[in-house]
Amino acid sequence: MEISFPWILVATMVMAMRPLSFRIKANQLSYDYYKFSCPNLESIVKSELLSLFLTDATAPAAFLRLMFHDCQVQGCDASILLDSNYLAHSHSSEMISSRNFGIRKRETIGQMKSILEEECPGQVSCADIIVLAAKESVSLSGGPHIEIPLGRKDSRTCSFHEADAKLPSPIITVDEFISIFMSIGMNIEESVSILGAHTLGIGHCFNIVGRLYDPRLGDKMDFALEASLRLACPTEIPLTNLTFVPNDMTPVIFDNQYYRDIMMGRGLFGIDSSISRDPRTAPFVMRFAMDQNYFFKAFSSAFVKLSSTNVLTDVQGDVRRQCNQVN
Repeated sequence: MEISFPWILVATMVMAMRPLSFRIKANQLSYDYYKFSCPNLESIVKSELLSLFLTDATAPAAFLRLMFHDCQVQGCDASILLDSNYLAHSHSSEMISSRNFGIRKRETIGQMKSILEEECPGQVSCADIIVLAAKESVSLSGGPHIEIPLGRKDSRTCSFHEADAKLPSPIITVDEFISIFMSIGMNIEESVSILGAHTLGIGHCFNIVGRLYDPRLGDKMDFALEASLRLACPTEIPLTNLTFVPNDMTPVIFDNQYYRDIMMGRGLFGIDSSISRDPRTAPFVMRFAMDQNYFFKAFSSAFVKLSSTNVLTDVQGDVRRQCNQVN
């Protein structure tokens, strides 16, 4: 999937509307939170990411997945960045969880934090940097420009047990999937749209072999796709963790190709295949496949909800000086 990176700019017509159901005041997040304390925050993050993306076309997918795995455990609180070496319980880091297999770019968030500490010491949380990196990754990959409120604080704790419990498994069902995202205020349309993040990046054999070699799953997929996956992942227990396949036909472009693929039985993960057939979710899959702008709007709304639910604000958390350790 190492191909040249497409710099696609998104027209203002697909700029995200701020969802009316999101109560910013209740969470004490704000769209101008750093207006005075760190006014150059977003331009600094964007500049750093642009430099990185020029040399690593896979980085946007990594930052987007990093945000998802942070936000789904304790809320967006940068708990995923904490290292065992700096914790009271040495085996507490969320990175110990097998569900965080393949997570990358944690150290890049720390590098951006160091730059921001020079610009505006003690002001910007690592949690906000993660979310900003994810939203810029979407935009710079051709997706919508998403307006997000800021002001998250960093957690003082983390738990790999909670990561095991809350991060979706590779064989998640549609019922479980809907339940997870409805619990943070998403409707079914938004829940289906958030899976559109699979339009970026790759899947590892580690997370795919179950649907290839476990007959109990009874999974159906395109014959040609199944044949290619069996070539890439020839054994039930992967020979190496380095083997991967693209999530869709345009793995470095944020577009609606993911939905087009899964309608043809070419979904990489079991849940991709399932939402294309389930009567509750299939209509949205079809709508997103037909109308990219509509998908962008739904995804933007879902992104804001995911990144703004159960966050820490004010004295509930800290602004870490170093992202991988508690102050």
